[in-house]
Amino acid sequence: MIRKVAVIMGSDSDWPVVKGACSQLKALGIPFEAHILSAHRTPAEAAAFARQAREAGFGVILCAAGMAAHLAGAFAANTTLPVIGIPMKGGAMDGLDALLATVQMPSGIPVATVALNGAKNAAWLAAQILALSDEGLAARLEEERAKMGREIAAKEEKLQQELAAL
Repeated sequence: MIRKVAVIMGSDSDWPVVKGACSQLKALGIPFEAHILSAHRTPAEAAAFARQAREAGFGVILCAAGMAAHLAGAFAANTTLPVIGIPMKGGAMDGLDALLATVQMPSGIPVATVALNGAKNAAWLAAQILALSDEGLAARLEEERAKMGREIAAKEEKLQQELAAL
């Protein structure tokens, strides 16, 4: 049985970006749930969710947050499941503060971190983690990679044709 992915955002304003992770998980056939929980405004609820995530069938947790961006760290402090932080653009530093807050975790409490607004890559990384114990998912990821390669090869061929026609 494939484990679920929890997709957590600190605010509904993160949804336009986070939606990309949900779409990617759905396309890969990975079950997921999405929730709005805040490290600062609903800390007890966020901690409880993180503590109960494994028993609830989750295998990876994605956390999207901007500015102070403590959400991924708060989750990582309350679970031993892999946590992937998605720092969100915006605020006075246009996301640099979120990136630094997400990536600078203390020893023993890691958070894997993707690029600013990198929700789709967070979903891919979650899929790769889950594929370690799911051969069917691993095969789907291999096929997706092959498909990406074919798409680039087709674009290269088109470019070379256009160059030859110059």
